[in-house]
Amino acid sequence: MIDSRTIPTFRLNGGAPIPCIGMGTFGSDRVSPEEVAGAVAGGIRAGWRLFDCAACYGNEDKIGQVFKAAFDEGVVKRRDLFIMSKVWNDMHRDVEKAAMKTIKDLQCDYLDMLFIHWPFPNYHAPFCDVDSRNPDSKPFSVNEFVDTYRQIESLVHLGLVRHIGISNMTIPKLEAVLGKLRVPPAACESELHPCFQQQELFDYLNAKGILPIGYMPLGSPRRPERDILPEDIADMEQPELVEIAKAHNCHPAIICLKWAIQRGQLPIPFSVHNYEANLAAAVSEPLTDAEMATIATLERGNRLVKGQVFLWPGANDWHDLWDEDGRIVDCTDC
Repeated sequence: MIDSRTIPTFRLNGGAPIPCIGMGTFGSDRVSPEEVAGAVAGGIRAGWRLFDCAACYGNEDKIGQVFKAAFDEGVVKRRDLFIMSKVWNDMHRDVEKAAMKTIKDLQCDYLDMLFIHWPFPNYHAPFCDVDSRNPDSKPFSVNEFVDTYRQIESLVHLGLVRHIGISNMTIPKLEAVLGKLRVPPAACESELHPCFQQQELFDYLNAKGILPIGYMPLGSPRRPERDILPEDIADMEQPELVEIAKAHNCHPAIICLKWAIQRGQLPIPFSVHNYEANLAAAVSEPLTDAEMATIATLERGNRLVKGQVFLWPGANDWHDLWDEDGRIVDCTDC
């Protein structure tokens, strides 16, 4: 067990502290809700205090049972945990209903942060294949995004949400909406790992006072099968990363987490079995400046979550989701 008081913190733009590492709860298609909840239960007792949840993961009710048991048994108090969740795409027009269900499922009274999970209200069925398309899907809309965000702002005023997060955004989308928001976003979840560092977005977020949170911080070797392509790169198999891990006598996963924290992004790894070692990455021997510089050279543009299922009729391919030429593709109200 690690004393949670020794875990370093980042500061959100309003000054509130947030642990520098969090436990993810997405089990992809490989881990049951019960197994995820078991990892959360073990994680709380091991010293984890930040948990990243989402309605669409299908396990918030099981995790809520774990939280309640920990509160009832006096293992932690509610104020000791930083609990995050996300509004799924089918609830962009009814955010309060979605948030209330999440709070009820998680049995946590309020959310420390609520994210807009994806910037498009494009719904797809759970476990669908990568070629699935919803004919009602639409491209990004500034007005619709701001409307969804405004609904979360109302929950902040009601005391049901402490901070607002955004996720899977691009610089053009951020440029289009940030000036229209009353409560600035505290954090942005993005895919961030050594072979996909997104330096331009990372720098932009920091300049705006938005904390970068990195999902898939290990390169997610256990991501859903539908997201695995032959050309994908395995971060933890990169020779430079392997050598650094040998020097620290640890698994390359730990190096990925150390790099993320020292870079200034909050990683949210998930593991059923290795959560104690993952948490220790935050308090054990740091990487040297030379090691950090070596990892900076591993950028390969290796996006693993392409997002194909969110495409709208008329879109070319998944590249249209990420505004790679500096403009929002097919937006009618930008």
